[in-house]
Amino acid sequence: MAKNFARDIEPSALGGIRFAKFARGLSTLSGRPAAFALALGAVALWGASGPLFGYSDTWQLVINTSTTIVTFLMVFVIQNTQNRDTAAIQIKLDELIRATEGAHNAILDLEHLDEAQLTEYLRRYEALAAAARERLRAGRLDTDSPDLKED
Repeated sequence: MAKNFARDIEPSALGGIRFAKFARGLSTLSGRPAAFALALGAVALWGASGPLFGYSDTWQLVINTSTTIVTFLMVFVIQNTQNRDTAAIQIKLDELIRATEGAHNAILDLEHLDEAQLTEYLRRYEALAAAARERLRAGRLDTDSPDLKED
């Protein structure tokens, strides 16, 4: 019977196709130097307009409100893009593990394990790394695929 794990990334967190395309496009555009130059120009223009408006509270409120709104909205766009990228990377890593002879398929879903189980896997892999470094110090190869030993 298969375990019903709670997913780290639910399909609904990735968004619909239209929003995903919008989010990826906006995220890509906002990461370009021209977008930074545009934002820098807007801040410079705002700063230069200070004397014209007497550095009033309203003048300050314009930049505070504008940057807060843009930041608030960009958080959701960037998070959607990051969720999609994380899911894609996880699938690619799972495929590499699955297709590699000698790889341990039991680690395909590590992201679903609890802390104690993750700590146990980490302990096993740290022991494998220590043993490999010891073999290197002794002038031997460290390129084998040893079994993960259960205690």
